[in-house]
Amino acid sequence: MPVLLCRVDDRLVHGQVVIGWGRPLGIDRIALVDEAVAASPFEQELYRMAVPPEMGIEFLNPAEAARRLPEWAQGPDRYLVLTGSVETMARLHDLQPGIVARINLGGIHDAPGRREYLRFVYLSPAEAATLRRLAANGAEVIAQDLPTSRPVAWAELSR
Repeated sequence: MPVLLCRVDDRLVHGQVVIGWGRPLGIDRIALVDEAVAASPFEQELYRMAVPPEMGIEFLNPAEAARRLPEWAQGPDRYLVLTGSVETMARLHDLQPGIVARINLGGIHDAPGRREYLRFVYLSPAEAATLRRLAANGAEVIAQDLPTSRPVAWAELSR
């Protein structure tokens, strides 16, 4: 299955994504799914600089990404689908639940109205409700900052 990781990380592309996940999983391409970044050539260039030459990156809005997910799932390249928000990942799951079946919460940081679930996962009540809905509808929701860390399932996280 060439879509190897569907990750929510509000920092988007950074060392933990590229080095921590990308290299061990043998990722060929990152699909960065974000409405604002997809519309900003300047931001795209900044993120492009953080990706090594052997790893490609694409910038898509959620509708484009949802249309392309089946192509990625069947193609030869190994993809990491990256969003900066729970809402965007939920939208992808709702449109392609068979492909976006396992959701990795990797870095959702503190902000007003959010509470700490783990040292790297802070969620608002709306985000928690969205994840609860996804899990109830069959998505496997886990929190894991690095592949060497123990994954924490949503059922354990939401106690």
